[in-house]
Amino acid sequence: MTLDQLKGVAPEVGLKPFAAKQMARWLYEKRVTSINEMTDLSKAAREKLAEKYEIGRKAPIHCATSADGTKKYLFEARPGRPIEAVYIPDRDRATLCVSSQAGCKMNCQFCATGRGGFQGSLTAGEIINQILSIPESESLTNIVFMGMGEPADNLEAVLPALEILTEKWGLAWSPRRITVSSVGKLDGMRQILDKTKVHIALSLHTPFPGRRADIMPVEKAYPLNDVLDLLKQYDFSHQRRLSFEYIMWNGINDDSRHARALARILHGLDCRVNLIRYHALTPDDPMQPSDNETMIRFRDLLNDSGITATIRASRGEDIDAACGMLAGKQNK
Repeated sequence: MTLDQLKGVAPEVGLKPFAAKQMARWLYEKRVTSINEMTDLSKAAREKLAEKYEIGRKAPIHCATSADGTKKYLFEARPGRPIEAVYIPDRDRATLCVSSQAGCKMNCQFCATGRGGFQGSLTAGEIINQILSIPESESLTNIVFMGMGEPADNLEAVLPALEILTEKWGLAWSPRRITVSSVGKLDGMRQILDKTKVHIALSLHTPFPGRRADIMPVEKAYPLNDVLDLLKQYDFSHQRRLSFEYIMWNGINDDSRHARALARILHGLDCRVNLIRYHALTPDDPMQPSDNETMIRFRDLLNDSGITATIRASRGEDIDAACGMLAGKQNK
């Protein structure tokens, strides 16, 4: 719950509204796991709270650990449909990739989550639980909303979760430590841009709208050109960062023609491009990853064109760390 929501709870149990800050401190600073631990509330108030509410913390049901230190946690959010959170340590950084939905409606051709269907949106509590209930919770430095689901399709939970993460009464994180990814759902993206200061990542994958529509159906409802026009209305030159996610597939989107077109459509935007190695979903997947030489050549073409581009290190492939893969195996 947000502070305003906790203010609504306080009078239900005979407390003054200011007790909401006490409850928030116990939840997000002290990170208690039972209402009885909120010892500066009266015993009677705690008993009334416990009759109607619970903390909501639930431990992961499974953890797979990669040789590179990456860990994929599964949480039970819907009966028979686990959700995933991926912990990625990297020198002085410890990033957690969290899910916002169980499954996804966007049906991107390359995504295991979409192939599993949509089971429902997570609550703010189920999102925050992923962050608080892993053993590495206290050491996290960054949060990315890049797990299962489309964050801009679940603002009822994502916006309160971001408020809890960043407000002083909550976990008090800097928005600069949080990135929200989207396939380009315009109305949701606009609200995230207007109501938060978090970094934005757009799932792009090809500069050609027609080809993008083939692999990302969202292109038909929210054309890439409209998404870019929206992003150009915001300032990404200072504390907020804009990045574009670009999975590379052999012979599909990895030649010089694509690099030049990508540089052209991103011209004038203060941004960077993350080039991502593809984790094939099956051995006979028609979409196969580009080789290292091709990715390096593509990166250099973008950099030479004035677009900052980097190749993201592939992590956790031995534990099916790509979004939706381990949850799908767990279901089977």
